[in-house]
Amino acid sequence: MSSERVRLGIVVSEFNYDITYLMLQKALSHADFLGAEVKVVVKVPGSFDMPLAVKKLLSRNDIDGVVTLGAVIQGETKHDEVVAHQVARRIMDLSLEYDKPVTLGIIGPGASRMQALERVEEYARRAVEAAVKLVNRIRKLDKTSVETKNLVVIE
Repeated sequence: MSSERVRLGIVVSEFNYDITYLMLQKALSHADFLGAEVKVVVKVPGSFDMPLAVKKLLSRNDIDGVVTLGAVIQGETKHDEVVAHQVARRIMDLSLEYDKPVTLGIIGPGASRMQALERVEEYARRAVEAAVKLVNRIRKLDKTSVETKNLVVIE
């Protein structure tokens, strides 16, 4: 890891908050374990509402990357698929637009409430870990000379 501390924002959905609250607690704990600083936590009504909050965080100079946390539970229609696919696509677009990592800690689509509860820790931990790794690797990549003739592996 880089000696410079990684500064994260977290966007968490209030929909299915019994699940996402647990995800948020796990994410905060894991960020602390990794030595990352969580500067801002933004609660949004649902996962579909995340892109605007993500965009606002990415525009800040004190945020290196954003972690998204949500649970899109399967219902009787395909609504969960629409929501999850659109959110994933838009936050990926924002990551590329702002040159900062945005990680996907959103459970679903197609998950039952029980499956979501079983995945709380894994999704929260992996989303934070991915954000920290990406920030550090992008920092290294930015410092790597393009003039080198040797193979460069950024880890």
